[in-house]
Amino acid sequence: MTRRQPRVVPRLFLAAWLLVWLPGGLLAADLTATPGEPLQPLIERAERGDRLLLPAGRYPGPLVIDRTLTLSGATGAVIDGGGEGHAVVLDAPDIVIEGVTIENWGANLTEMDAGIFIEESAGGSVIRDSRLEGPGFGLWLDAVSDVQVLDNVIRGDATVRSQDRGNGVHLFNSRNVRVEGNDIRHTRDGIYIDTSSQCLLRGNHMQELRYGVHYMYAYDNRVEENTTRDTRTGYALMQSKRLRVVGNRSEGDRNYGILMNNITDSLLRDNRITRAHQRRDAQGKGLVSGADGKALFVYNSQYNRFEANRLAESDIGIHLTAGSEDNELVGNAFVDNRQQVMYVATRAQEWSEAGHGNYWSDYLGWDLDGDGVGDTPYEPNDAMDRLLWRYPVARLLMHSPAVLALRWVQRQFPVFRPQGVKDSHPLMNEPDLDASDSNGSAFHTPERGDASA
Repeated sequence: MTRRQPRVVPRLFLAAWLLVWLPGGLLAADLTATPGEPLQPLIERAERGDRLLLPAGRYPGPLVIDRTLTLSGATGAVIDGGGEGHAVVLDAPDIVIEGVTIENWGANLTEMDAGIFIEESAGGSVIRDSRLEGPGFGLWLDAVSDVQVLDNVIRGDATVRSQDRGNGVHLFNSRNVRVEGNDIRHTRDGIYIDTSSQCLLRGNHMQELRYGVHYMYAYDNRVEENTTRDTRTGYALMQSKRLRVVGNRSEGDRNYGILMNNITDSLLRDNRITRAHQRRDAQGKGLVSGADGKALFVYNSQYNRFEANRLAESDIGIHLTAGSEDNELVGNAFVDNRQQVMYVATRAQEWSEAGHGNYWSDYLGWDLDGDGVGDTPYEPNDAMDRLLWRYPVARLLMHSPAVLALRWVQRQFPVFRPQGVKDSHPLMNEPDLDASDSNGSAFHTPERGDASA
């Protein structure tokens, strides 16, 4: 009788192979660098899954990481990029960089000089809890997927003109990227997304930039719970479709809180835009004629839904032009804007739904039945508004007897009032927008507005 031998040896070989080759396996080594010595030779000696530990001190670069490993820095660990080109290049999957400071890389924007340049081969990599300070791009993600950029501090060179700086985080042709919890200042744009999809930008703070978030030719992306302050434009959304822009804040951005140029089938909900003002002189006059700060500027954009947003204390609450029609606005609050609506077209626009419209702080109607909805429509613009938009010099006549008489006639005899924006069911009280979260709302959201990845 032949006894069957147990398959112990093959199983041992399999276990040993897993330990050696799996990332973070038990046989992966910790390698400790020496301050002042180059890191590249240490990287070339490392095996897959090893961890490189950087004690406090400076380490000369640049570096190319071409194998899966973790680069972990103690407080005060600094990689010096050498002043030219990229400081660190990732050229292998599943690399982790954490806790390091990266400085002094190149400033050539044509060559895309970056603190960390992430190649297409570096899918699955993670950059977290690090600091990048330099004149070029902070992180450039080049046609890569499944990368995470988490809780980093990114600073550009404030002594250089904004147009000559790189962007903080730049995504090109990337997929399924998560950019979350980063603090970005003094770069050109905070986060730039070009030809990328299924990406999430969440909880980032962006300040003193040209644009906080800048989308170009991007589809099916989410922008959630970010904050911009003191930028020229908080969120520049351009040439894109199916964006989900939810729960963001814009505070004191000068030209636009949110700018939309050729955006379709997108949802903007629960965003708060406050104090979009152009800079003024000592007499309170705007420094540039016609450059009023707009909380929301909508240019050539259709089939979007605006819901439960608060646009407040700005020169203009919302400006729509160049065919920006067939959009839905409901449950929004327009509060104390110098001009609530600027709609440069003649097609009628109804901004209410199922008996509920928006809240307007300057609404002078009444609510006799006490249902919380005004009994008379809110119509923000008249023929004189259109005249002044087309011929700004006519503002000199704004308070003349003739203009006042014309406006009185339009109010008394609506037949003379031109087509435009109309809210047939204005809300009497400002809605409690904080009661709704990013997962729901008191108002129905059509499927076309949902751009969840």
